[in-house]
Amino acid sequence: MKRIFSGILILSLASAAYAAPIEGRWKNPKNSVVVEVARCGSAYCGDVTKASAKSKADARQGGTENLVGTRLMSGFTPDGKGGFKGKVLLPKRGIHATGTIRQNGNNAMLVKGCAVVGLVCKEQRWTRVN
Repeated sequence: MKRIFSGILILSLASAAYAAPIEGRWKNPKNSVVVEVARCGSAYCGDVTKASAKSKADARQGGTENLVGTRLMSGFTPDGKGGFKGKVLLPKRGIHATGTIRQNGNNAMLVKGCAVVGLVCKEQRWTRVN
């Protein structure tokens, strides 16, 4: 009985460590965009809270007039592999793509977006903003 309890405790702790929260403020590698990831019903979404002048100008060229306040990530739900899947907006290009998020520790996550039926993909390492 003691072994079973120990095994359950270890699995619970490992699961908690593995499923680090994606909620919070995250910045892209260029530090040009900050996104607030939060619960949106039964899924997660991410809205731009801060953007550089260049990012705002690039977004306008892609058809997104006001980048700050724009939802970049939507409908992210667990993918059964320890990450999340949903949709991402690529404001510079004005297109929506399939996206995945994978935690890389508590303060980093890999965000990947794929367009053109998964043929064109880009992955970035985003870091938590305190």
